[in-house]
Amino acid sequence: MNDPASHPATPRFAKKREAIIAAATTILNQQGVKGMTLADVAASVGLITTSVTYYFRKKEDLAAACFLSGIARYEAIIAEALQDATPQARLYRFLDLYLLAKARVRRGDEPAFPIFSDVRALTQPVQGQVGSVYNNLFRHVRRLFLEPGLDGDMAAKVSATVRTHLLMEQLFWAVVWLPRFEIEDYPRIRDRMFDILVNGVAQPGAAWSPLPLGLGVALADPHAKSRETFLVAATRLINLQGYRGASVEKISAQLNVTKGSFYHHNDAKDDLVVACFDRTYEVMRRAQSLAMKLPGNQWTRLSSAAAGLVDYQLSEQGPLLRTSALSALPGAVRPAMVAQANRVSDRFSAMISDGIAEGSLRAVDPVIAAQMLNATLNAAAELDYWVKGADRTKAAALYARPLLTGVFG
Repeated sequence: MNDPASHPATPRFAKKREAIIAAATTILNQQGVKGMTLADVAASVGLITTSVTYYFRKKEDLAAACFLSGIARYEAIIAEALQDATPQARLYRFLDLYLLAKARVRRGDEPAFPIFSDVRALTQPVQGQVGSVYNNLFRHVRRLFLEPGLDGDMAAKVSATVRTHLLMEQLFWAVVWLPRFEIEDYPRIRDRMFDILVNGVAQPGAAWSPLPLGLGVALADPHAKSRETFLVAATRLINLQGYRGASVEKISAQLNVTKGSFYHHNDAKDDLVVACFDRTYEVMRRAQSLAMKLPGNQWTRLSSAAAGLVDYQLSEQGPLLRTSALSALPGAVRPAMVAQANRVSDRFSAMISDGIAEGSLRAVDPVIAAQMLNATLNAAAELDYWVKGADRTKAAALYARPLLTGVFG
C-alpha cells in the first residue's frame, strides 16, 4: 500500500488526501474495486489522474485507503461505546453513535462509509493487510458480547462471534433501508433496533421449536439442473470475490467448462448475476410461503422460515447470493433487485404484524424487524467463515435464534 510517510505531512497534503479518499469511497461503493478508476476519482475532485497518483500510486492503494479509513471510523465508535459499564449499555451506545454518524453522512457533513464486502476483490498482499485490520475491528466489536475472562471459553467465544457477525450485518444492510426514513426518525430507529436486538421478536419464554419446511427442491429437467448448477457456482464465487471479481473465466473454471459453454447457457455475466438474485429471492419467497401454511401460530411460522433458510444456506443447494453484491450491480439493474429484497422484507413484516395482532410476537416495529431479519438470514451464507465447521443441525439455533429471542439470551 502507498506509504503516506513518503510525502510531506503538511496540512494541505492531508486535506487533499482525505478529499480523494472521500470521493473514491463514493465511487467504490457504486462501482466496486474492479470498476473504480483513478481517472474517475481524479475528475470527481477536479484533478488530473497523475495528480492522484502523487497521493496513491495504484488504484488498489486508494481502495485500501478507503477501507482503512472506514475501519478507523468504526474503531472510534466502538472504542467510545466500550466505555459504558454493561453489555446492554455498550450496545445502545454503539447503535447511537452509528446512527449519529449515518445522519452526518446523509446531511453531507462527512463522507460515506465504505462497503466492506468488496475487500475480497483486492489482490494480495493488500487484501490480507486490509482483512487483518478489519478482523481486529471485528474482535473489538465482539467485546460487546464477550465478557472479560471468557476468551478461553470456546462456547462463549462462538456465541459472541455469531452475535457480532449478526450485529455488523445490521449496520451494513441498514445502508439500504435507512434512506426510507427521515433523519429525524433515527433516534426512534435506534431504540427500535436496540429493543429487537436485546429482547427479540418472540414473547418471553417462547420455545424454539421450528418445523421443517422441505425447502430443497430436486430438479428433474436436465436443462433446469444445468442452469441451477451455473447459478450455484456463480453465487458462490460472487459471494467470495464480489460482483466484479467473479469473471466469466473464473465461473467457467469452477465448473470446468469453456467460456463457449458458459455463453450457451447465459447471454452475459450481468444476466447471470441477475438470475442469481432472482433465484435467491425466489428461495426466500418459497420459504415464506411454505411457512405460512404451517400449523400453529405466527411465532412457529416465522421461526420455521428463519430456520429453514439458514439450513438452506449451508446445504448443497446453498448459499444464497449475498445482498452486498447489490452495491456493484449496474445502475440500471440495481433498483429492481433492491425492490425484490424489499418485497421479501415486506412479507416478513406482514408475518410479524400478524403475530403481534394474535399475541404470539412482541409489539415491535414490524418494518424494522423484518429488515433486520432479512439481513440476518442473508448473512448466514458466511456463517461457516466466521464459525469454522459450523454444525448444520445447530446452525439455525446458533444464528437465527439470537435475533428472534434476543442476543443476550
